[in-house]
Amino acid sequence: MAENRPSRGRRERADKPKEQSDLVEKVVFINRCAKVVKGGRRFSFSALIVTGDKAGRVGCGFGKANEVSEAIRKAGESAKKAMVKVALSANTIPHEAYGEFGGGKVLLKPASAGTGVIAGGGVRAVIEAAGIRDVLAKSMGSSNHANVVKATLSALEQLRSREDRLRDRGFQIKPKAVAAVV
Repeated sequence: MAENRPSRGRRERADKPKEQSDLVEKVVFINRCAKVVKGGRRFSFSALIVTGDKAGRVGCGFGKANEVSEAIRKAGESAKKAMVKVALSANTIPHEAYGEFGGGKVLLKPASAGTGVIAGGGVRAVIEAAGIRDVLAKSMGSSNHANVVKATLSALEQLRSREDRLRDRGFQIKPKAVAAVV
């Protein structure tokens, strides 16, 4: 008789896009919070996650729950919804950028090929998730993980490619002629 009953679980909608498996998730910070109650301490957790496709899209998310794994899952979903496009120039950034969020301040500079990512903590997580391979970074001001990550995202959002900057100034961009090889 149980075979004829409809399932009570959630059903996947056919028009819903499938989850992208090429995304990289990096855990930046997990915080444990204690609430003192009559029977002792109750712990809850918050997680800060950075998600990117290593091809110029990156986002950060924050999730809170009573279990670490649930907090990470919620933060990951939040990060996927908050992804932004970043302008890249080969394996580095097109120009210098400075971002602020709260007390967090981040300076990003382009680097020559082979330099690698010279950054630490949350800045490194954001840059690697975005797919940038050569960059110099300096984190100033607050060392709060959330503010540093958001300041890095602010700096990356300011980046513009050379073509975009010329187009904004009213210049016509001519496509490069491709020589036919015979």
